[in-house]
Amino acid sequence: MNRKRARGQSTSAPKRDRALILHPVVKTKGNGISAVAGLSPQARLEEARGLALAINLHIVHAEVVQVPRPRPATLLGGGVLERMASRVAEEDIHIVIVDAVLSPIQQRNLERAWSCKVIDRTGLILEIFGERARSREGVLQVELAALSYQKSRLVRSWTHLERQRGGYGFMGGPGERQIESDRRQIGERITRLKRELEDVKRTRSLHRAARSRVPYPVIALVGYTNAGKSTLFNRLTEAEVFAEDQLFATLDPTMRGLTLPSGQEVILSDTVGFISDLPTDLVAAFRATLEEVLSADIIVHVRDISHPSTASQKRDVIEILEDLGISQTLEENLLEAQNKIDLLDADSRDSVLAGVAQTKGRIPLSAQTGEGCDALLAYLDECLSRRRKVVDVTIGLEDGATIAWLYSHGQVLSRNDDERHAHMTVGLDPADVARLERRQAS
Repeated sequence: MNRKRARGQSTSAPKRDRALILHPVVKTKGNGISAVAGLSPQARLEEARGLALAINLHIVHAEVVQVPRPRPATLLGGGVLERMASRVAEEDIHIVIVDAVLSPIQQRNLERAWSCKVIDRTGLILEIFGERARSREGVLQVELAALSYQKSRLVRSWTHLERQRGGYGFMGGPGERQIESDRRQIGERITRLKRELEDVKRTRSLHRAARSRVPYPVIALVGYTNAGKSTLFNRLTEAEVFAEDQLFATLDPTMRGLTLPSGQEVILSDTVGFISDLPTDLVAAFRATLEEVLSADIIVHVRDISHPSTASQKRDVIEILEDLGISQTLEENLLEAQNKIDLLDADSRDSVLAGVAQTKGRIPLSAQTGEGCDALLAYLDECLSRRRKVVDVTIGLEDGATIAWLYSHGQVLSRNDDERHAHMTVGLDPADVARLERRQAS
């Protein structure tokens, strides 16, 4: 869907593809209708609409369709196929988005039935990620996920795939089929991408090791897509990270320094948003990026408390974090920033504030207006101070730099000076204890 502007073409806004969105609701064996991750079918349809808008599609029609008996060939029933074929033709639809996971055969058959492009939920998310990736790392991760997805879909209505290509002369034999060549080339590219991403992983490990030598606590912002992570990141750090009211506005991770009220220096990390049914290939491809969350001292779950499906979104985020293997960190170092309280009505706001009063670790705030952000910073300060170790140190009075460093990085609980030394009891973060030991050893 990414079309490059030809030379001499007008710089006016490009024509938007006309799209139709379907969210199939498959009837389960227990006569109930499946609802993924606790979201209602209508909520899932609205989420799919948001995904489509994120890549600037013009949504002509969106509909929830019941699927009593899923068809292996098309997923949807004959009546839906015929009705949608008529709508596609009458309303000049360019692309149909099926908010489900389609097999390659189902995708091909639907394209034949409707004579237009068809993509499923995974393909749609890949389209967004492909459009948003800016850093080399992000581009590599998206390409790896896209190729893994495409590799199984080479049967997709390609008319040239059964052609024979001649060999290279010295190799002999009748050559190989085009589809075999395409699969081989994709496989080779996937292997190269994995090697490059391993280099990325090693580079990130080196960066983390460098930060540990000049240690600052790392605070990672995580949350459902469009929960307001980047807006909060900008509010706290005065950065200018791209932040819009759309899904997956942020793809590439960003880190900035932040000074807490006590003077404690920390690193704040903004990460890619999560979503229900996040494609497995994307989770795997972005593991190098998400490892920043694994190494974080504190994880701040930014939650859109005004969203109708906020509880379901929270469950999705927690499940993905657990899949990353950080369940222990969740219990010890997770706090919840309940964002967008400025969008709540009076009764809902009172209910949220009452719930916060009864549960520790929840901070109501508005990243847009700044309300509650000071309370978040103070709570982060408190969390880090609880981690501090109390140490007794003796510093020569001539070493004014180390004494000043202790005052700026720790909490000086007591100090007694004699003629030559300062005897101090100081509360320090574990990372700063290691840093102090290196200062004294040098």
